[in-house]
Amino acid sequence: MKSKPIVMNHFSTVHTSFVVDLNFTNNITILTGDSGTGKTVLFSFIKECMALNPNIMCLNYLDYQRDIASMIKSAEKKLIVIDNADVLLDDDIRKHIAVDDKNQYLIIGRNPKNLFTTRENLFELVTEKQGEQTVLKIKNYL
Repeated sequence: MKSKPIVMNHFSTVHTSFVVDLNFTNNITILTGDSGTGKTVLFSFIKECMALNPNIMCLNYLDYQRDIASMIKSAEKKLIVIDNADVLLDDDIRKHIAVDDKNQYLIIGRNPKNLFTTRENLFELVTEKQGEQTVLKIKNYL
Protein backbone atom coordinates (compact mmCIF):
# COMPACT_ATOMS: atom_id res chain seq x y z
CA MET A 1 0.00 0.00 0.00
CA LYS A 2 1.57 3.23 -1.10
CA SER A 3 0.35 6.53 0.26
CA LYS A 4 2.20 9.81 0.44
CA PRO A 5 3.80 10.94 3.72
CA ILE A 6 1.38 13.17 5.64
CA VAL A 7 3.70 14.63 8.29
CA MET A 8 7.13 14.97 6.67
CA ASN A 9 8.84 14.04 3.43
CA HIS A 10 12.32 14.49 4.81
CA PHE A 11 14.02 14.19 8.19
CA SER A 12 17.62 15.11 8.92
CA THR A 13 19.79 15.66 11.94
CA VAL A 14 23.46 15.62 12.86
CA HIS A 15 24.80 13.73 15.87
CA THR A 16 28.58 13.91 16.46
CA SER A 17 30.06 12.36 13.29
CA PHE A 18 26.74 10.90 12.10
CA VAL A 19 24.35 12.57 9.69
CA VAL A 20 20.79 11.23 9.42
CA ASP A 21 19.25 11.99 6.03
CA LEU A 22 15.91 10.23 5.49
CA ASN A 23 13.58 10.75 2.56
CA PHE A 24 10.11 9.32 3.06
CA THR A 25 8.10 8.18 0.06
CA ASN A 26 5.29 6.46 1.97
CA ASN A 27 3.12 7.13 4.97
CA ILE A 28 4.22 3.81 6.46
CA THR A 29 7.93 3.09 6.20
CA ILE A 30 9.06 -0.26 7.51
CA LEU A 31 12.78 -0.31 8.27
CA THR A 32 14.07 -3.86 8.33
CA GLY A 33 17.40 -5.61 8.06
CA ASP A 34 19.95 -7.68 9.90
CA SER A 35 20.95 -7.11 13.49
CA GLY A 36 23.84 -4.71 13.95
CA THR A 37 23.10 -2.54 10.91
CA GLY A 38 22.33 0.59 12.95
CA LYS A 39 18.53 0.61 13.13
CA THR A 40 18.40 1.17 16.88
CA VAL A 41 21.16 3.79 16.66
CA LEU A 42 19.02 5.60 14.09
CA PHE A 43 16.08 5.37 16.49
CA SER A 44 18.13 6.96 19.28
CA PHE A 45 19.17 9.86 17.02
CA ILE A 46 15.55 10.51 16.07
CA LYS A 47 14.45 10.22 19.70
CA GLU A 48 16.89 12.98 20.67
CA CYS A 49 15.07 15.26 18.21
CA MET A 50 11.72 14.48 19.84
CA ALA A 51 12.46 17.00 22.62
CA LEU A 52 12.61 19.85 20.09
CA ASN A 53 10.12 18.63 17.49
CA PRO A 54 6.55 18.11 18.73
CA ASN A 55 5.71 16.27 15.50
CA ILE A 56 7.83 13.27 16.52
CA MET A 57 6.78 10.48 18.89
CA CYS A 58 9.23 7.64 19.62
CA LEU A 59 8.33 4.31 21.20
CA ASN A 60 10.56 1.33 22.01
CA TYR A 61 10.98 -1.55 24.46
CA LEU A 62 11.16 0.92 27.38
CA ASP A 63 7.50 1.77 26.68
CA TYR A 64 6.36 -1.85 26.95
CA GLN A 65 4.44 -1.23 30.19
CA ARG A 66 2.65 1.85 28.80
CA ASP A 67 -0.65 1.87 26.94
CA ILE A 68 0.89 2.10 23.49
CA ALA A 69 -2.42 1.51 21.72
CA SER A 70 -4.00 4.57 23.35
CA MET A 71 -0.92 6.68 22.71
CA ILE A 72 -0.97 5.83 19.01
CA LYS A 73 -4.74 6.12 18.61
CA SER A 74 -4.87 9.54 20.26
CA ALA A 75 -1.90 10.98 18.34
CA GLU A 76 -2.39 13.46 15.50
CA LYS A 77 0.06 14.89 12.98
CA LYS A 78 3.00 12.90 14.34
CA LEU A 79 5.83 10.95 12.83
CA ILE A 80 5.55 7.91 15.08
CA VAL A 81 8.82 5.99 15.21
CA ILE A 82 8.58 2.52 16.72
CA ASP A 83 11.68 0.43 17.48
CA ASN A 84 11.23 -3.23 18.41
CA ALA A 85 7.89 -3.12 16.62
CA ASP A 86 7.71 -6.91 16.41
CA VAL A 87 7.40 -7.00 20.20
CA LEU A 88 5.43 -3.80 20.82
CA LEU A 89 2.67 -3.98 18.20
CA ASP A 90 -0.17 -6.44 18.49
CA ASP A 91 -2.52 -7.17 15.58
CA ASP A 92 -5.10 -4.56 16.63
CA ILE A 93 -2.55 -1.75 16.72
CA ARG A 94 -1.12 -2.89 13.38
CA LYS A 95 -4.57 -2.74 11.79
CA HIS A 96 -5.10 0.77 13.21
CA ILE A 97 -1.75 1.91 11.81
CA ALA A 98 -2.65 0.52 8.38
CA VAL A 99 -5.67 2.83 8.10
CA ASP A 100 -4.47 5.79 10.17
CA ASP A 101 -4.74 8.96 8.08
CA LYS A 102 -3.64 11.33 10.87
CA ASN A 103 -0.08 10.13 11.45
CA GLN A 104 2.98 8.89 9.63
CA TYR A 105 5.00 5.86 10.73
CA LEU A 106 8.59 4.69 10.72
CA ILE A 107 8.39 1.12 11.98
CA ILE A 108 11.62 -0.67 12.84
CA GLY A 109 11.15 -4.42 12.80
CA ARG A 110 11.07 -7.55 10.70
CA ASN A 111 7.39 -8.48 10.67
CA PRO A 112 5.08 -6.33 8.48
CA LYS A 113 2.10 -8.64 9.20
CA ASN A 114 -1.32 -6.91 9.34
CA LEU A 115 0.05 -3.56 8.21
CA PHE A 116 -1.39 -4.09 4.70
CA THR A 117 1.85 -2.95 3.13
CA THR A 118 3.68 -3.91 -0.03
CA ARG A 119 7.34 -4.08 -0.86
CA GLU A 120 7.15 -0.34 -1.62
CA ASN A 121 6.95 0.17 2.15
CA LEU A 122 10.02 -1.96 2.98
CA PHE A 123 13.35 -0.20 3.44
CA GLU A 124 16.78 -0.94 4.83
CA LEU A 125 19.34 1.32 6.44
CA VAL A 126 22.47 2.13 4.47
CA THR A 127 25.54 3.98 5.64
CA GLU A 128 27.85 6.03 3.52
CA LYS A 129 31.20 7.50 4.57
CA GLN A 130 31.60 11.14 3.53
CA GLY A 131 34.94 12.38 4.80
CA GLU A 132 34.84 12.21 8.59
CA GLN A 133 31.07 11.75 8.72
CA THR A 134 28.87 8.69 8.36
CA VAL A 135 25.58 9.37 6.61
CA LEU A 136 22.57 7.17 7.48
CA LYS A 137 19.96 6.83 4.72
CA ILE A 138 17.20 4.44 3.82
CA LYS A 139 16.78 2.60 0.53
CA ASN A 140 14.24 0.15 -0.82
CA TYR A 141 14.72 -3.29 0.70
CA LEU A 142 13.71 -5.46 -2.24
